[in-house]
Amino acid sequence: MLTNKDIANYFNELGGFMDLYGENAFRTKSYKNAYIAIRKVDSPIAEMSDAEIAKVRGLGKSTAAKVREIIDTGKMQKLEEYKAKTPKGIQEMLKIKGFGAKKVRVIWKELETETLGELLYACNENRLIKLKGFGEKTQADLKKKIEYFLKSRDKFRYATLENDALELIEKIEKILPDAKVSLTGAMRRRLPIVQKIEILVGTDNDIQTIFSKKTGLELLNQTDAVFYHCKNANDFPVKITTCSPSEFGSKLFKYTGTREFLEAFVAEYSGVDFTNLDNEAAVFAKANLPVIPPELRENAASIIAVTEKSGQAKANKLPKLIEATDIKGVVHSHSTYSDGYNTLREMAEYSKAQGFEYLVITDHSKSAFYANGLKPDRVLAQMAEIDELNAELAPFKIFKSIESDILTSGDLDYDEEILGKFDMIIGSIHTNLKMDIDKATNRLIKAIENPYMTMLGHPTGRLLLSREGYPIDYKKVIDACAANEVSIEINANPYRLDLDWTWIEYATSQGVKISINPDAHSTAGIHDIYFGTLVARKGGLTAENCLNALSVEDFGNYLQERKQQKGI
Repeated sequence: MLTNKDIANYFNELGGFMDLYGENAFRTKSYKNAYIAIRKVDSPIAEMSDAEIAKVRGLGKSTAAKVREIIDTGKMQKLEEYKAKTPKGIQEMLKIKGFGAKKVRVIWKELETETLGELLYACNENRLIKLKGFGEKTQADLKKKIEYFLKSRDKFRYATLENDALELIEKIEKILPDAKVSLTGAMRRRLPIVQKIEILVGTDNDIQTIFSKKTGLELLNQTDAVFYHCKNANDFPVKITTCSPSEFGSKLFKYTGTREFLEAFVAEYSGVDFTNLDNEAAVFAKANLPVIPPELRENAASIIAVTEKSGQAKANKLPKLIEATDIKGVVHSHSTYSDGYNTLREMAEYSKAQGFEYLVITDHSKSAFYANGLKPDRVLAQMAEIDELNAELAPFKIFKSIESDILTSGDLDYDEEILGKFDMIIGSIHTNLKMDIDKATNRLIKAIENPYMTMLGHPTGRLLLSREGYPIDYKKVIDACAANEVSIEINANPYRLDLDWTWIEYATSQGVKISINPDAHSTAGIHDIYFGTLVARKGGLTAENCLNALSVEDFGNYLQERKQQKGI
């Protein structure tokens, strides 16, 4: 039987939808009053007759009829009509406590944001601060509420779980100092999206000691005293697998690779016993192989790379994967000139302090009104400030750039006079995202063929777990980049990680340079380069194929030579 609270919530939800659509304030208030009135009733309304319901103080004839409809059908037709025309993501926003319908309306209409993931990303880009009714404090508070709301989802961005996973390993090692402990599974392979934290513990001691307040681990169930399904203090799912220390290496190998990888490995070395090895390197040594990095253990390709034979000798074709320390410059960043949180000076000084040799500042172009895009006069003002800062901060250098919107037509923002003043241009699509594969591909290729475009930004516009991104013909887009000497970014923001890692190998095979870019909207955002490096490694990227692994001198020469070749 529906409780009074259940029935009242229908009216509260209806009032929220009506506020969202800017309906008549008097009618909206009547439904909100009905919510309050029903909550105050002592007797179960579901057991009342129509006459008794009509006598409830605060209920009119119309609301009383809707109460009866709810009791009889479990639905309210008027509420269902609103739900049918409202995007699911907007409905989720309405459920966030303390985030009223009127604010949701502003987000929806002014930012054209329809999912929680997009909204969270907008918070990270400081796009809410200047909206009416918002501010820095409201944005920060909303971000926390969204993150809390999303915790119940069954998939997580790698970045969401990493700190919890590493802290948990550290806590287990303190409780079991003689144990061997490591991440396994998708997290150890650094997949952008994971479902849980997976940890292998090699110990002969009682594993039950780790389920305590010290770790925050709560045991939910266990299988054969080997697999322990838990949740941590933040309610993230955790799977603990146990083994003896003497077989830790064998088990770590087994629980890291995908089934496809393991089957290929076993098929290639079917006569070799890989059990009871205490360290993982010994597994590869037994096969007379170099250690295959965990990131590459997704499929059979890495097995083939180390087992291809030249005569009788095995040819190791595994690449030397890029490291975060290989990145020399911060490419793709925003300042207070557009929608960044920190000033140009602060972004530059912080980048320099972190050991980077250069910063490519790429504030939004004029069409990006939603992000305070720069009109030509502000472009020139920023360039003047860059000249002053470069004189002061040398040999550190700020390169003059822009993140130019790729317009619906495929054109770049600004006329050629302004475009020619930039050292480089990153072209990205931010608007009119609902395209079929042909329209999206053609739009990108037209921009790529523009001689002023240097780099393609976040090729699909995706937001992981929130927005799939527009469909593109990857090969056509990458081939166009190769033909026009346009590099492609891996947008390192953990909400994007776009270009997808599965296309890195094809891009580099066509001679396309990849740049690992933080898309930083604050000094803190610069550190997202780390997450970009993780997926770059999954795609087999080397420092030689990474554009911003170049020194400041080589990077500058590359840009200058390219402009000369294009006749700019």
